[in-house]
Amino acid sequence: MNGLRVVPTWRHGRERLYVCLPDGRNIAWYDREAARVNLLGADREDDVMRALGPFITGPVTVGPPPVPTPAELARLALHPDDDLAPNRPGEALLVALDRDPGPARRLRPDPRRRALEAEQAVGEALDRLDGSGWHALHSVPLPGGDRVHHLLIGPGGLFALYTLHARRHRVTIADPLVTVGRRDPHPLLRTVRAAADRASYALTAEVRPVLVLVDPAAVTVPTAPREVRVLTDAQLDTLSRQGGVLKPADVEALHAMARDRNTWERV
Repeated sequence: MNGLRVVPTWRHGRERLYVCLPDGRNIAWYDREAARVNLLGADREDDVMRALGPFITGPVTVGPPPVPTPAELARLALHPDDDLAPNRPGEALLVALDRDPGPARRLRPDPRRRALEAEQAVGEALDRLDGSGWHALHSVPLPGGDRVHHLLIGPGGLFALYTLHARRHRVTIADPLVTVGRRDPHPLLRTVRAAADRASYALTAEVRPVLVLVDPAAVTVPTAPREVRVLTDAQLDTLSRQGGVLKPADVEALHAMARDRNTWERV
């Protein structure tokens, strides 16, 4: 045994298998789509290929990374357990439902499943922005059990998005209260602002709060809420049209910082 382990990751439908040392550092990765094994050091090539043997089908090219991108370098610098980039939309809810699915039969649908449906819809829309210079992180954990549903980083700045399932309901927003259908009003905008404030503190950069309403029947906002931007899931692409705030190098640096779990331990 050479002590190496293989960690598969999925991002935007593309699979990569990272080869890690016992201390968690990555020394190579296998890109299935490109049929290439990228080595960070030729001295461990034999060990890497033995570790990847069960996963490789067909011929592959082996060699150093052609031109490592800043994002790849940031990924390789992180211990796999500390990298938040592989988080799926609604990751925390998926884990919670896996641990406790709830009763098989219940009078009302599990609200966690509705919340998961909303986060997945928003997450998929945000992930589609990746090719235009934006990066999205999902289910970013905060101390105390809270989390940022989605963090979007790109040329237009940083946004902390809170998703709310509102399918076929009328939504009324009267800062700080949010009313969905016939439910009681809830001061949700305080939660939305608090998450963005904590993200700003962790990243030492301005993070703007966004409330995303998923599939509402109608939205009533008599007065624009303070600081919080309110969008429906169909309007998310408007965020990608903004620019002039961050340079590409700043976007990559902030993304590398945000994807490190340790960044969030002090907020």
